Amino acid sequence: MGKSNGKSKVETHGLDVEHELPAADGDEASSGPSQSEAAAAEPTGVDAELQKVKAERDSLVDRLARAQAEFENARRRAAKEQQDFRDFAMADAIKSLLPVVDNFERALQSKSEPADFRAGVELIYKQLRDVLAKLGVQPISAKGQQFDPHIHEAIEVVETPDAADHEVLEEWQRGYKYKDRLLRPAMVRVAKNPGK
Repeated sequence: MGKSNGKSKVETHGLDVEHELPAADGDEASSGPSQSEAAAAEPTGVDAELQKVKAERDSLVDRLARAQAEFENARRRAAKEQQDFRDFAMADAIKSLLPVVDNFERALQSKSEPADFRAGVELIYKQLRDVLAKLGVQPISAKGQQFDPHIHEAIEVVETPDAADHEVLEEWQRGYKYKDRLLRPAMVRVAKNPGK
């Protein structure tokens, strides 16, 4: 048995519901507001709750937009501060190297004896090494050490019975670390001892 809305089929059978005209102005039904109009005029508890939820939603959306804008501004500000710090740190490093450059220029302008010139260049080289050490740059010792692929780069392997297997025979280019981080590996010749 099917469900019905309370009206029998006989009552609705003769009505043309789609083309039915509204009630005339003089009818009793139109003398006061209909029940649906009265319900729309008075806010019910559901409507009040809906308005409250919409207001809360709008407030949260506004707070979210503000928080996103604040986050974006903070991210930009942090990136700018990091760049400023890098620039300042680089300026400090360059400033510490300028006296070395000044001494090289003075050495190139002097008309001294070759021995004196060499002694002056050695002093400038020592000054440069001291500046690099203060900045945290350390040379990698290679000659006579065991070959380490993490800090050495083998340019040539030489068979020889005069050295231990995998011993660094010669350093072609010095390697450097910056605070335990490899800047450049040392280029070396490595011994291969077939007898050991």
